[in-house]
Amino acid sequence: MRNKSIFSMALIFCLVSVSSSQDDYREVKQYTIEQFMNTVSIGGSSFSHDEKLIMFSSNKTGIYNAYTIPIGGGDIEQITDSKDNSIFIISFFPNDNRILYSSDKGGNEISHIYIREENGNVQDLTPEDKARSTFYDWSYDKESFLFGSNKRDPKFMDVYEMDIDTFTPKMIYQNDSGYNLGAISNDKRYMAFTKTITNVNSEMYLYDREANSIKHLSPHQGDVNYSPQSFNVDSKSLYFLTDEGSEFTYLKLYDIISGQTEKVEEANWDILYASFSRSGRYRIIGINNDAKTEIKIYDAEKKEYISLPKLPDAEITSVNISDSENWMSFYVNGSRAPNNLFVYNFVTKTYKQLTNTMNPEIDPNDLVDGQVVRYNSFDGVEIPALYYKPHQVKRGEKVPAIVMVHGGPGGQARVGYSALKQFIVNHGYIIIDVNNRGSSGYGKTFFKMDDLKHGEADLGDCIEAKKFLATTGHADTSKTAIMGLLYFKVQTIREF
Repeated sequence: MRNKSIFSMALIFCLVSVSSSQDDYREVKQYTIEQFMNTVSIGGSSFSHDEKLIMFSSNKTGIYNAYTIPIGGGDIEQITDSKDNSIFIISFFPNDNRILYSSDKGGNEISHIYIREENGNVQDLTPEDKARSTFYDWSYDKESFLFGSNKRDPKFMDVYEMDIDTFTPKMIYQNDSGYNLGAISNDKRYMAFTKTITNVNSEMYLYDREANSIKHLSPHQGDVNYSPQSFNVDSKSLYFLTDEGSEFTYLKLYDIISGQTEKVEEANWDILYASFSRSGRYRIIGINNDAKTEIKIYDAEKKEYISLPKLPDAEITSVNISDSENWMSFYVNGSRAPNNLFVYNFVTKTYKQLTNTMNPEIDPNDLVDGQVVRYNSFDGVEIPALYYKPHQVKRGEKVPAIVMVHGGPGGQARVGYSALKQFIVNHGYIIIDVNNRGSSGYGKTFFKMDDLKHGEADLGDCIEAKKFLATTGHADTSKTAIMGLLYFKVQTIREF
């Protein structure tokens, strides 16, 4: 991903960047909120066993169903036809075109796992009425899949293995301690778990099925988070994320035999996830780089990072590499475009967009990219935010503005398509979407700055956003409003 001047940490540089964007005046077509909301939502991806198709979920009909599209692009085919309960795809089967999907009933959030045969017949594989089931992963030998279920005890998710010849589930770990499964080794001997203490503190454990023993891997003091990601292909070591001794999370490797750990990869931001291709050749890292996800791919065979082509400058998510390691699917979501499915070919080093979910009535050129800006708050703390200015604002003109407050505590305003934001900006309002102290993505210290101070210091950051708007020269601070979600405080209204 390319670095841009708007990502500069210096406030003065951010102000210059905002100011330099003020001369792009042009008239745009205005759209209704219905037009903005009339986009198709899609998600998930799974390669068919022969890697000719990719499956995903879409709400094109008003209810999420499963769809497929040829890997090289072409016609989209709807393969399920639910009229009432949303269907969210899990995966193609490893050796045929049967599929697994997840669905609940009437939005009760008690999800079950279903199999759809190639002839269209459907069977509920986890039929207990009051039990919730969650798919974890396919076994490496492709003969079973792992899932969690709380049918034994509603408070805990036990781990089960489902044989795909008999579809008979077998409990392989009874979870009486409130653990969360993070990874299972390819030989199915080891499971890595976490236990949440607080939102900034957790523990990590390794369960050995052969020895029927569990080992505490994370004895520590203070607030440290741990997150298992994957075992090595040979099942001898465990990759995990942690922020131990650091402002940001980084990737480490734990050797099961020796008990030694080593740092594998770090960045100047949080590493969000680490995943691996089937043979372990490719390591994919997702980095929360200033309100959007940057991906890095390491080729262990060549011992170098892959030089990716110029990908769309937007949020990249849900990276998935095919078993042959020839293909990678991923989603792109930018300020001016909703989620779309892409594929990348490792052989030709090219990528292709497979879907177009934007309402065709809307011209993306009429929409506005969010700019990352920073300003100093009341006590000197630097506050990051996303700034949106309408194209139709003329030099010297001042227009109404809105300060947005994301949900939380602990959320983050991120680059990505928002029908509401684009509607507001399209109708002539400036928006500043604030990442006040307590937001995630900017280090442990920043994240904890509003502890026991909700409605005080974080509120002050939002008030200072109004002052920042005045410095842009385009915001009418006498006509500035504030809006937000659960994190929003009534006190904020009095300040504005």
